Amino acid sequence: MEHNWRNQRGRRAGECSPWQSNSRNRTNNETYSDSSSSQARFGNRNRPSGQNWECSSCRFSNFSTRTACFKCRTPKGESSSFAGEYITSWKNSGDDSSEELIDWESFQMDNIKYEAARMANLPPLEKNVYFEDPDVKAMSRDEVERFRQENFDMKVYVDRGSELQIPNPVQTFVQAFRSYPAILREIAQQGFEKPSPIQCQSWPILMQGLDMIGIAQTGTGKTLAFILPALLHIVAQPTPRNKRVGPTCLVLAPTRELAQQIEKEVSKYSYDNIKCVCVYGQGDKRIQVHKIRGKAEIVVATPGRLNDFTSTGIIDLSGVSYLVLDEADRMLDMGFEPQIRKAVLLTRPDRQTVMTSATWPEGVRDLASKLMKEPITVVVGSLDLKAVHTVTQKIMICDEDNKKEELIKFITGLGNKEKAIVFVGRKSMVDFLSVAMLEEGLNVCIMHGDICQHDREQALRDLKSGKSRVLIATDVASRGIDVNDVTHIFNFDCPRDMEEYVHRVGRTGRAGRSGSAITLFTRNDWARAEKLIDILERSNQDVPRALVRMMERWKEAQARRSQTPRTYRF
Repeated sequence: MEHNWRNQRGRRAGECSPWQSNSRNRTNNETYSDSSSSQARFGNRNRPSGQNWECSSCRFSNFSTRTACFKCRTPKGESSSFAGEYITSWKNSGDDSSEELIDWESFQMDNIKYEAARMANLPPLEKNVYFEDPDVKAMSRDEVERFRQENFDMKVYVDRGSELQIPNPVQTFVQAFRSYPAILREIAQQGFEKPSPIQCQSWPILMQGLDMIGIAQTGTGKTLAFILPALLHIVAQPTPRNKRVGPTCLVLAPTRELAQQIEKEVSKYSYDNIKCVCVYGQGDKRIQVHKIRGKAEIVVATPGRLNDFTSTGIIDLSGVSYLVLDEADRMLDMGFEPQIRKAVLLTRPDRQTVMTSATWPEGVRDLASKLMKEPITVVVGSLDLKAVHTVTQKIMICDEDNKKEELIKFITGLGNKEKAIVFVGRKSMVDFLSVAMLEEGLNVCIMHGDICQHDREQALRDLKSGKSRVLIATDVASRGIDVNDVTHIFNFDCPRDMEEYVHRVGRTGRAGRSGSAITLFTRNDWARAEKLIDILERSNQDVPRALVRMMERWKEAQARRSQTPRTYRF
């Protein structure tokens, strides 16, 4: 073959290759095209003789030999009355400009009538289950502001124009649940000493039946903040529980692990025999359906599996009067907004809605404005990205090729009572590192989206029991993993989104404990240096000089790139 190419290049000047043309070849080609064109020889080879005919119904051009239209199957020479009327009406509609206008006022009036008719057929709803403690009611405005400032500078506000009165925060469990001794006994069994800041402010709001947006970092007690009011809400409804249609409380979570964690928290409080079911993908569908049909009052679900059950009629959400969107920012990032909106449309219009989030991006604000009615927003800390203050953060600048050695050094240096979660950017890298660690004699467990549900649950059990002290996972473990004794977080790959960095770091330093987070930072990550420095400074952490220099070089490179004129090739 190489010899042939050499011969082609070595032709004399008077000779031409087969794909080149000279005057003699052009003359031959013109003569050949006159006698028999390529279209006549090949293009019409299978084309029947005769003139094509046009279907009178769909205007499709058919071969002359066809006895029926290839597109709409209308016989030749006949017309479909339906298609003809449709086409005629479609053509005529463009002539009348008044038919193109949509009467939005009539749509709105019809919607109001529909909602009124729907509300008339719904059973009565009781939202307010709050009995304010005298000490809480007697708090002055200065005392309330001082309490909020001392608890992570908590901010509470309502939308502009709203006339809602923000209730004063409680400071003890007794002040919140004095009228519910059964709840106090359940709390005492868990060994809690005092409520967290977001719980202090959330309970008076939610027990009054108001909508609320709770923004706080991971590990601050957001789950218990909406679970206990949900239990009281379920029991307080005038309709007997055995006569209700479907569940009363619906909790939507982005991941299976978070949904299972919420179900576990609910199961700790056996209040009035309230039943809970966790609905998620890759779970045993038969068991989930059995629990749903067993009159479960609380359904904790991921949006995908919930959509499947509502579409097939397994779950009826028309009786849901307490709706929780947990980790709403994560659900939007995962593309679950259509499933969320569909589920919300199936619930009661006068429901109570709770939304929790660790961050407050524009997408979450837009969703809250459309799904909630005059919500009270509770912000614990700052709306800016900031990691948990109980975690010591360390940034290590290294090369990409040295990251595996740094991980081995980190795992071998762990103490006997220390546990760690290693976060990796790709699923394939999780599998690669697990094999590499086993070759080094290190026992690790793994978790990512392609692992079956049974293995994911087993990995969590091994981490909690101490059978394996290191979990290598993707960002699927950055939310919903509630292992209180995790002491270290190791970011093998720096996350592309700094919100995920905050959630990763929040897997340690939970429940008042301290923790440590180590992040390997390479030159490939230098575009994220500025945002990472901002998070470190807001968390009062040391910023390495090498990281600052990397940020400066990135800005210099961006400035040079903006000044260099771009060249385009056409």
